[in-house]
Amino acid sequence: MTEEAALAPEPQRDPVTGELPIDPYEMSNAHAGAAPFAGTGMRDAFHGQDGIRRIVDNMVDRATADPRISEIFVSHDLVRLRRTLFEQFCYILNAGCDYSGRDMASSHKDLGVQIDDLNVLVENLQAAMAVERVSFAAQNRLLSKLAPMNRDVVTR
Repeated sequence: MTEEAALAPEPQRDPVTGELPIDPYEMSNAHAGAAPFAGTGMRDAFHGQDGIRRIVDNMVDRATADPRISEIFVSHDLVRLRRTLFEQFCYILNAGCDYSGRDMASSHKDLGVQIDDLNVLVENLQAAMAVERVSFAAQNRLLSKLAPMNRDVVTR
């Protein structure tokens, strides 16, 4: 650690959200990386916002504990990650949310994610969806919406 880094003050978490500060950016649902499903079928298959939140929390817990990919998350603001993943899935599943996170390319640009890392993350998501008893067909429909994002997520 450099002397300057050692002297830099720790960033303060937002007292309301618990998130660390970030540089400003333009928010748009287009940044979610996929258009939402039509109708309420997918929302219902994922048990609404409560089910989506449980899936995201379970997936993040699994990913941060998984020795194959946990190092990717070490310096992440997990509070923000949970919120923006929830918003992204909620928006795509047409469960009544807007996505306020960054676009996929800029939010993943410095992470060095490889295709194997992404595959492990998908395994963790599938396990979380299974715990929530989301049907295999509904799981595959969501994964098919998420799959094209690999162009913006995999950076090496």
